[in-house]
Amino acid sequence: MSKISRFTKKAVRLAKNAVGGRGEVAAPEGDGGFADYAAVSLHCLRVYLEKSYREALDLLSEMPQILGEIGLDADDLPDHSTLVKWFDRIKTALWRVLLRLSAQLHEPSGHAAIDATFFDRENASKHYCRRTNYRVQTLKATALVDTETQAILDVHCSTGKPHDTKVGWQVARRNADDLTSLAADKGYDWMESRDKLREEGVRPLIKHRIFRPIDHAHNARVDGPRYRQRAMCETVFSTIKRTLGDAVRTRTWYGEFRELVLMCAVHKSGRP
Repeated sequence: MSKISRFTKKAVRLAKNAVGGRGEVAAPEGDGGFADYAAVSLHCLRVYLEKSYREALDLLSEMPQILGEIGLDADDLPDHSTLVKWFDRIKTALWRVLLRLSAQLHEPSGHAAIDATFFDRENASKHYCRRTNYRVQTLKATALVDTETQAILDVHCSTGKPHDTKVGWQVARRNADDLTSLAADKGYDWMESRDKLREEGVRPLIKHRIFRPIDHAHNARVDGPRYRQRAMCETVFSTIKRTLGDAVRTRTWYGEFRELVLMCAVHKSGRP
């Protein structure tokens, strides 16, 4: 079985679990439309193939076996504009469910690390930038990564400049029930965040910025194998950018957030 066929099987299974549409027929019948899981699966393949909407559909039209995994024929494929409309219609919450399900494929350990990176927003014409006030050229992504499986548990996206401490706590709070420890660098140094994590039963492995001699002692207690595994975040970011690209194609800010969450889900689903 080819790599893309294995990925498609996983993507279809995850899409059906995410939308709860196991009994639906993928292709439209009569006045009906495509099943939601089919639309989600096509978007997963688009990101996996690292192609535009039009190019992805052209390529898939020559892959009957891959389409068969979804339950489609080449004649069933929608126009690329329909695929774009689907992406606008499917809410971010569903992509987050897909991300969580993809992480559970590899049984997360409960030991996680958090870090941030930047993705480029695809270059737009000067006319488009002036017309839509399209000024910010990068998208900041903060990811919570399981250090043993390298699964992305959650991701936060922003076109602004929120402080890492606040973003870190927001992401950790959403996943506190599934965490045993959380490692982060000094950029996430916030005493209130440490106290809140302990209240949730999560051990904070976050180094202190050095202001007093006692901070050296605090950092010595944190330093250890679990803390040093926070580098797994950088490994995951590097893998995504090398395999799926370092830029998002969508123009709208909410579409960019959804695309980045989808990239994180595809990254883990595409691994053995």
